[in-house]
Amino acid sequence: MSRPQQPAGMAGQPDGKHPGWPARLGTLRVRAGDVALRPVRLRDGGPWRRIRVRDRDYLQRWEPSAPGTWQERHSGLSWTTQWAGLRTLARRGACLPFAITVNGVFAGQVTIGNIVRASLQSAWIGYWVDSELASKGVATAAVALAVDHAFSDAALHRLEATVRPDNAASLRVLTKHGFREEGLFERYLYVDGAWRDHVCFALTAEETGSGLVARLIDRGGAERV
Repeated sequence: MSRPQQPAGMAGQPDGKHPGWPARLGTLRVRAGDVALRPVRLRDGGPWRRIRVRDRDYLQRWEPSAPGTWQERHSGLSWTTQWAGLRTLARRGACLPFAITVNGVFAGQVTIGNIVRASLQSAWIGYWVDSELASKGVATAAVALAVDHAFSDAALHRLEATVRPDNAASLRVLTKHGFREEGLFERYLYVDGAWRDHVCFALTAEETGSGLVARLIDRGGAERV
């Protein structure tokens, strides 16, 4: 099925070619410290590799499988390739790849990916955080910052997220922010040695009201710094 072209001047149509990038977002204070988002950098490779090699058991249960061993996929060269790819996609307007920092230190990533413009104005959101900062408000704050940016400066209308049904931590982050469950994708992604079901969640700009950051602050889950 082909998608209709977007009429000129349609509400929500971005003014610039690639709106919302680059950008620095935050800061929000949570239990773990001061959370902010910035573009990923080449020099993030060191902390990225240290965290992900250490957190293999914590992360590989939820992330799509890829060729090579975990060590091979988290070498210095692997980060260089990944960073270059993300930078290229960002420059093309296809994604918004952010590093999550806590007190100025690299602590994970949140990415708005597969951006589609025209009549759809849609993308997916994905994220991971250092296990030592789990359950301390970091992912919740990072997602709030990224979603608000996606629906404002980046001029998107809809975000989707797919999560394994047993990923309780990620489910809490999404439902806390009002993402709606839209259905089950059976055998959707090859993860940790098998084809895994994923639940699809979605959120549109109209559903966020004054914004996810404002909601989070009102609930006492963060303070603006």
